[in-house]
Amino acid sequence: MTTVAYQGEPGSNSATAARALYPEGGELPCTSFEQALDAVTLGAADVAVIPVDNSAAGRVADVHHLLPESGLFIVAEYFLAIRFDLMGVPGTTLDQVECVRSHVHALGQCRKLLREGAWRTLVSDDTAGAAREVAELGDPRHAALAPPAAAELHGLDVLRPEVEDDPDNTTRFVVLSRDYERLPVGQPTMTSLFFCVRNIPSALYKALGGFASSGVNLTKIESYQMGAGLDASRFYVEIEGHPDEERVALALDELRFFSSEVRILGVYRAHPRRLKD
Repeated sequence: MTTVAYQGEPGSNSATAARALYPEGGELPCTSFEQALDAVTLGAADVAVIPVDNSAAGRVADVHHLLPESGLFIVAEYFLAIRFDLMGVPGTTLDQVECVRSHVHALGQCRKLLREGAWRTLVSDDTAGAAREVAELGDPRHAALAPPAAAELHGLDVLRPEVEDDPDNTTRFVVLSRDYERLPVGQPTMTSLFFCVRNIPSALYKALGGFASSGVNLTKIESYQMGAGLDASRFYVEIEGHPDEERVALALDELRFFSSEVRILGVYRAHPRRLKD
């Protein structure tokens, strides 16, 4: 049985994604993304399911900081439609609510409802954790924005269903493993990689030129600095294609020529949602 680590509590969106990916798997809830990754590194879990992007809030986890140092590899991606319900203790009415609890991203994705209610907000570590807190308080003045599964799990009443601002609200998750799985060429594939440019003029322009000339689509590029030094920037990139395809191989050769380090972080099947889009 596959043991799946994720950040958050049972009933969270991460738990929902983990269950969708591994319906027969065991779950290992963790308090942070780092703890979930460490669980895989140390062998307490087989894989970690981590959110990386949300269509409304943007980047969720600092994956560009976490992945290169974790030693883990991306082996899959999953797109989850995000739904939030406003929930409170049994018998609560909307008129009684004074304060709404949730994760900071969930609060940001339900602004219309919060403006309408003019409620105070409190930030919780996790959406499902906010539901648990409301259940423990037993106070009708407190409500939670949480995934639908959290209401049943904690015995709460749904006061308003599906209150997210965007009905197409979607979070992309990646699955991380200790083992590097190289897919065969011939199917829609994504490749994630990390690189450091050489500290020379126009290094990034030259490093990425091979992708343009080879017709390789970059779906994401993120830059960051490690520490407080003045070293050249590091980059996290996702591309459409397989490293063994000729056009991708040519682009990677050019990238390596202008970089001090290039590391493949995962080669994995493109999710059907991506193909639909």
